[in-house]
Amino acid sequence: MTSLTFDRCCREIVTQTDLLRALVKGANTSTPVPTCPGWDLGRLLRHVGGDHRWAEEVVRTRAVEAVPGDPVDDPAVYARLDDGALDDWLAEGAAQLGAALRDAGPDARLWTPAHDRNTSFFWARRMTHETVVHRADAALATGAAFTLDEDLAVDAVQEWMDFATVPEAYEPRPGVPGLLGPGRTLQFEATGAGQWHVDLGGDRPVWHSGRAAAATTVRGPVTGLLLFLYRRPAPAVETRGDTALLELWLTRTGFWLEA
Repeated sequence: MTSLTFDRCCREIVTQTDLLRALVKGANTSTPVPTCPGWDLGRLLRHVGGDHRWAEEVVRTRAVEAVPGDPVDDPAVYARLDDGALDDWLAEGAAQLGAALRDAGPDARLWTPAHDRNTSFFWARRMTHETVVHRADAALATGAAFTLDEDLAVDAVQEWMDFATVPEAYEPRPGVPGLLGPGRTLQFEATGAGQWHVDLGGDRPVWHSGRAAAATTVRGPVTGLLLFLYRRPAPAVETRGDTALLELWLTRTGFWLEA
């Protein structure tokens, strides 16, 4: 469940891209991006623009099967794009994605990597938060400040909680410790913004808003909590309790970042 409307997400894709464009204006595209090892700023920007174009193709064509992710995963796809053209190219991709989403409407049935959320609303929400997190990467790379509206940060945290309940996040894997077990609970507390409780004690993870006793507690400002979940620097976030369980949960729930 998202607290953001479909129209808001469509707008935010463009807004967050504009903020990213303003942030990197005049920056050296060869600047390393520490939070994306091996990437420089130019590759980060090409990744964002490729993400938008990939999602736009899915939505525009109403794809019912997976669309190859080369524009997202293969740095060679847009390697010939001149650095000086990146700004207009980013703006164009975000605008095209927003237009494709509005044309489809929130309930268009199409392929997504989340098996139980096969509508265009998934892409509107996913691309909003994808752009937000990579804006944070660019800010960290350039030394700029990163701020985010509280409701966007709260929804991004809840999106992560949603991903944490799909089978890929908890089903047994060879060579990977099991995630589920009695007493395995986590509590996330965003100062003044929200609380989320994760229970790993059943046959699948479940989460709910609110507070309950937990083996592990993570607490901090909501934007810091979001960055922490994405394994970005978040010095204001504090953890207590079973940190090994927390690390295992973060590893398993982050599967979709590498998909």
